[in-house]
Amino acid sequence: MGETKEGEEKGLQFQKFPEKGFLDYIRATSSKDGFLRFDSASRSFFFGRRSQIKAISSNPSTPDSTANTNNGGRHFLVPFIRNLKWETLFTYCMNWVKHPMNIALLIWLFFVATCSIALFLLMTGLLNHTIQKNSDRKQWTEILNQILNALFTIMCLYQHPKICHHLVLLCRYGSKDIVQLRSTYCKNGTRRPHERAHMMFVVILLQITCLSQYGLCALYWAFTSNTRPDLPQILFIALGTSSPIIAAVYKLFGPLGRNNKSEIGEVLQQNYEVVSVENELNQYNKRVIVASPEWAGGLLDCWDDNTVFFLSFFCTFCLFGWNMERLGFGNMYVHVTTFILLCCAPALVFSITALNIYNDTIRYLVEMAGIVLCLLGLLYGGFWRIQMRRRFKLPGNGFCYGFLALSDFIQWLFCWSCSLAQEVRTVNLYDVEKDGFCAKESEDGFCAKESEDGSEIVLTPLPRENVAGAVIINLGLDLEEGSHCSTEKGVDLGMINGRREQEVDEVVRNEMMRPPVRALMEEQNEVQAKCLIVVG
Repeated sequence: MGETKEGEEKGLQFQKFPEKGFLDYIRATSSKDGFLRFDSASRSFFFGRRSQIKAISSNPSTPDSTANTNNGGRHFLVPFIRNLKWETLFTYCMNWVKHPMNIALLIWLFFVATCSIALFLLMTGLLNHTIQKNSDRKQWTEILNQILNALFTIMCLYQHPKICHHLVLLCRYGSKDIVQLRSTYCKNGTRRPHERAHMMFVVILLQITCLSQYGLCALYWAFTSNTRPDLPQILFIALGTSSPIIAAVYKLFGPLGRNNKSEIGEVLQQNYEVVSVENELNQYNKRVIVASPEWAGGLLDCWDDNTVFFLSFFCTFCLFGWNMERLGFGNMYVHVTTFILLCCAPALVFSITALNIYNDTIRYLVEMAGIVLCLLGLLYGGFWRIQMRRRFKLPGNGFCYGFLALSDFIQWLFCWSCSLAQEVRTVNLYDVEKDGFCAKESEDGFCAKESEDGSEIVLTPLPRENVAGAVIINLGLDLEEGSHCSTEKGVDLGMINGRREQEVDEVVRNEMMRPPVRALMEEQNEVQAKCLIVVG
């Protein structure tokens, strides 16, 4: 009885791990040693021996055991598999489906699964009664192979720029490159022993996958079904199938995804260092953060900046990639290459595929699919417009029945140059920080700052090195007459020369200890000129 209780308690301990991701809903994270230490009484309970189940359920001191032995002992306690939480799993899946990239992936998987099932039925002879002629079956087999080849080629083309970028980062391996690679390949973004070699192995496998698909695509385009060599075809299919599987398993369960004993402490240490650096930088960063930024003009205000408008129309891809990089959304060359492939590759790939399909209806549908996919490639810009609007808290346009994301997609789909020009003008208006916009610094050292009521823009001085603050004095008010001036912290008297040095010093000392007066603020708003910085 004691051994049974102990075994059951061990089994329950395996079910108390916190959720970490989608895989944790299906499998538990119990260790191999803990499972091997599972005693014989617990194993007999797992296999459902009724005598021991009755002995456990008859003991009133173990309420957990009685809860797990309902229905006459037919409910098995599985110590290494967690019970599924269907509500949480459903919520996770719904949030996953809402992502536009995941929707596109589901559509791609639907067509791949449909063609694969049809090809399987043809190759196994299950459609012989429907398609009686052998020549017709071979023709449909070739059509399905060509469509599958086009679908996989398109997917490899879309993913290959990012993989090439990671290969460049691994070869260069700078300080910023390490952080980016760890966040992509290492679990929790933490440092791993010999991580560069492990990440290089994964990236090379992904490169082999893309190159194998390109080689298979060349075979399908250069040869017919009768003249196509079998050995290279089998080789490319084997490499293209096994390489991504090995890469995924190695990334998840290899050294890059394995839990380290000191991983929690390392994550906390890294977070502490990041927070410390950010706090230290924030102490010296006195830039004005814009709480509620606005778009620079309307969608059709293209002539506000003629240069930006012409570049957005004639050099859409380059301007888009440059704007994304300065917003902090990734490498410029990756965005440019991916955008070009999204808008051009489908027409090329599906047109060549249609030439190898000897069926007029299917050929026409494949060509039309390529054209439609090229047009839908503009939605790539709409996706990143959504990310820009959400990160920097820009207002949305709800003309599509209040759906902001749908409005962004529609704007890019039907007026891509106007949307891109508006985004570039907006970034030109502000200075980009990590997760927000700051007021733009002018050449004279001023920055724009919104007033408290949001009715006007006030110019405030930017902090200077070795200067404690700055003195702001209204035009029309003379220091000699005892006028007040508003200041933030003080002034470095070494920056002031002339006979007014003593007077300014006295005014600054008085104003540092005095809160602003409402009457003074109203008087200052009536002055025509905004403010003047006394620096010399």
